[in-house]
Amino acid sequence: MTTHSIFPVVPVADLRRSREFYVDLLGLAVVFDGDWYVQLQSTDDESVQLGLVVHGHATIPDGYRGSPAGVLVSVEVDDVDAVHERARAAGLPVALDLRSEDFGQRHFMTVDPDGLLVDVITVIPYAGEFGTAGSEAVAT
Repeated sequence: MTTHSIFPVVPVADLRRSREFYVDLLGLAVVFDGDWYVQLQSTDDESVQLGLVVHGHATIPDGYRGSPAGVLVSVEVDDVDAVHERARAAGLPVALDLRSEDFGQRHFMTVDPDGLLVDVITVIPYAGEFGTAGSEAVAT
């Protein structure tokens, strides 16, 4: 078996509002735009994708048609500071302030229109105890 792709499909209440959130924040391109499903993709790497589906659509089984909960979507970008500034300028909620972590991430978290945490990350050099761990430390 060969796995060709894994990407999240986020259930949303308002497809257009969520599409604009991810397009504006992350610069993703709309590659499919239907009345119940939207497929977004990086303009630089077609393997970077995000799907949005209306949470009440019949393709989602009964009992799972609500807003997402208990999930965090991590998005690695090359300039987290620029994305953070874009989020602030747009008045988006910031659940975790921009900061650098010893485990090799500079990141912040915002919240999408349906309450899903979005962790925007740029990989940085390890520091502190992680900086001396060598190949044992892994950045995510």
